Amino acid sequence: MVTGARVTIGQLEVSADHVANLVAVGAAFREAARVDADLLVLPEYAAGFDPRGTGVEHAEPLDGPFVTTLRRLAREHGVAAIAGTLVPGSAAGRAVNVVVAVDASGQLVGTYRKVHLYDAFGHRESDRLDAGDPAAPPLVLPVGDLTFGVMTCYDLRFPESARRLVDAGADVLVVPAAWAAGDLKADQWRTLARARAIENTAVVLAVGQAGKGVTGRSLLVGPDGQVGLELGERAELRSADLDPAALASVRERNPSLANRRYAVVPRD
Repeated sequence: MVTGARVTIGQLEVSADHVANLVAVGAAFREAARVDADLLVLPEYAAGFDPRGTGVEHAEPLDGPFVTTLRRLAREHGVAAIAGTLVPGSAAGRAVNVVVAVDASGQLVGTYRKVHLYDAFGHRESDRLDAGDPAAPPLVLPVGDLTFGVMTCYDLRFPESARRLVDAGADVLVVPAAWAAGDLKADQWRTLARARAIENTAVVLAVGQAGKGVTGRSLLVGPDGQVGLELGERAELRSADLDPAALASVRERNPSLANRRYAVVPRD
C-alpha cells in the first residue's frame, strides 16, 4: 500500500537563548506527535539566532546539546526531523551553517552544509561562515513513500541546488530558512518557492523563522506550483498531509524532468 507523509511545519521564533530555543523545539515535537506527524521541519539556525548576523557564538558540535536533544526527542516521539544549526568551522571564529536530518528512531541520517552563503542585500555570511562543498553528496531523507531533499535559505535562489536534489530522488524539497526581511523579500520568497516546485514538479516545503529581521511566511507548495499552506509572520505550528499519488499524477501530465536536455554539474 502506498503511504504518504504527514509533516509538521515548525515556524519558530529563535533567539540567542539556546535553552529557550530547545524548549520551543520540545513543544514542536509534542505537537507533531499529537497529530501523528511523520516529520517535523524546523527553520535554519534553530539552535540559536542573531538577526544582525549569526556566527560561531551559536555553534555546537554535532554531539552537542541541540542535536543530542533533537535525536532524543525524535526517538521519544517517533517523529523524524530536519533542522538548521551551526557547527564549529575550519578555524577559530568561524562556523558552518548545517542542516541535520534525524530519523524517527533518533539516528542522525546525515547533514547538509550550506553551499550558497548569503552575501547579498547587505549581508556577508562568508565573513563568519565556511561554505559547504558543492560536490558533496545530496542529503535526502526517506519518510513513508516520499523522499525529502534538503537545502537551506539562500540556496532557494539557485535552481541548480533544487535540481540536484531531484536528481538524487527527492520528491519534496525542504528549505529551512531565516529569510531576511526587507523590500520585496517576502514576495521573492513565495515566488522562488513556487518556481522551484513548478520547474521540478516537486513539493516544496519552505520553513522560515518568525521574529525580528526575518519574514516567517512558511509555505507548502504543490508540484503544480499551487500554494497549499501559507503561514503568517508570527511563530506557528501547522501540519499537512503529502500524497505521493498526487505528485505522480502531476509528473505524468508534465514530464518536464524527462524532457530536459541539461545536467547539473557542481563547480568549485
